[in-house]
Amino acid sequence: MRSTPKRSVFRHVADVIRKAIADGEYPRGSALPKEDELADELGVSRATVNDAVRVLVAEGLVRVHRGVGMFVTELPPIVRNAAARYSTDERERGRGAFDVEVKALGRTSRVRVRIERVAPPARVAEILKVSPNEPSTVARIRHMGADDIPLQVATSYIPVEIAAGTAIEQEDTGPGGIISRFAELGHKQVRITESVTARPPTAEEISYLAMTEDQRVFEIFHTGWTAEARAVEVCVHVMPTHAYVLDYEWMTV
Repeated sequence: MRSTPKRSVFRHVADVIRKAIADGEYPRGSALPKEDELADELGVSRATVNDAVRVLVAEGLVRVHRGVGMFVTELPPIVRNAAARYSTDERERGRGAFDVEVKALGRTSRVRVRIERVAPPARVAEILKVSPNEPSTVARIRHMGADDIPLQVATSYIPVEIAAGTAIEQEDTGPGGIISRFAELGHKQVRITESVTARPPTAEEISYLAMTEDQRVFEIFHTGWTAEARAVEVCVHVMPTHAYVLDYEWMTV
């Protein structure tokens, strides 16, 4: 019989701190004791506490401000419920699905939008059946956060022939976001497909999303389809894995 490997001391310390956070001993946004204080309290070396904190930072549960201290991450993970976020009633409770998800945490959504006509990436062009060699799509590039906490970068690509001169090319697309505007334009999305991968963040993503190199992002490749099986939108969502719970549901047949 194979023996179970002994758990490292620093991982046990990480377990203890993690449980203290879950139990509310250290509330969201609060400062943790200094490393030497935790070491004395837990009867371990400061180096062991430092290794434990690195685990918790990689998980996104703790953040470190050099010269200031260690803090519990302000926000709990956002539940991104795929079924709810594409429901018309749910979306139109705010300025789109992200706005509704952030409001559920008692926060205010902040979205910075840049709109350009661009030549799309080859994979996007193939799905939308547009040219990858000319500005055949309207790109809505959004940097999104809750209050001052960055949470996501999302880029939507829409064929120019659909978006040109419409609210989709405006910064504020109105209640329900662009999904509702598609429906008004006769391109209602009736089917959604998403593929999800996890990968290391790029340097730009590390900078905007306030991440470390040890952390990972979800990349969600989202496509919206009409009843005529036409793809009318591709959106690439990039978000820290520790900041989200991806919730999917479906009916069996």
